[in-house]
Amino acid sequence: MEMEKVRLQKAISQAGVTSRRKAETMIAEGRVTVNGKTVTELGTKVASVDRIEVDGVPLTTEERVHILYYKPAGEISAVEDDRSRNTVTDAFKELDVRLYPVGRLDYDTSGILLLTNDGEFTQYMTHPKYKMRKTYRVKIDGILKREQQKEMRTGIMLDDGKTARAGLRVIRDKKDRQMILELTIHEGRNRQVRRMFEHFGLNVVKLTRIQYDFLNLNGLAEGEYRFLKPFEVKKLISNAKET
Repeated sequence: MEMEKVRLQKAISQAGVTSRRKAETMIAEGRVTVNGKTVTELGTKVASVDRIEVDGVPLTTEERVHILYYKPAGEISAVEDDRSRNTVTDAFKELDVRLYPVGRLDYDTSGILLLTNDGEFTQYMTHPKYKMRKTYRVKIDGILKREQQKEMRTGIMLDDGKTARAGLRVIRDKKDRQMILELTIHEGRNRQVRRMFEHFGLNVVKLTRIQYDFLNLNGLAEGEYRFLKPFEVKKLISNAKET
């Protein structure tokens, strides 16, 4: 008996990622893969056994799970690592669900990392147009001068373009020639926070993401996690839509 197939855009829509019309646009833009191959033909049909990914995020029909994890430094923000290093999903092997990180935190960075199997939620949290605010506690080896602080707030030129306006607050100044600051950004460039300080010749000694939109680390120690409440998921998506 031949397995039932549906059009690719319908499968994406039924998975809750986006509307069928927007799914067609995403396919045409080359943002969808089927079994590892990029598909741009709108007439493509798929079966339930096919592995479909949108912007690298797999579709799922499992019950949707949303987790806030206090990621320790020394873990890779990936499902698996070809160098056999610890990954952020190792802590969830006892859960009978395939999770993946929402965005990423660098290997040496700790703090809030969301994990889920919800493709639609991931789109809202990671697509650049939604501008989700993330706050980092940063310890630097050196002093960020006042004129440099002003530059960082208004935007600085990195090798991949000028950064957006940022929030910056000094927590501790000039003790042992090290500063502690809180930096709030909404972009998600690779190693962005570290590169922003490196722009001024400053090395980041310790970096922790302490807030993700309204979420914080209260009640959690490194390596611990909790499930997001339904109202928290709804509020995150609502806040994303308002940006």
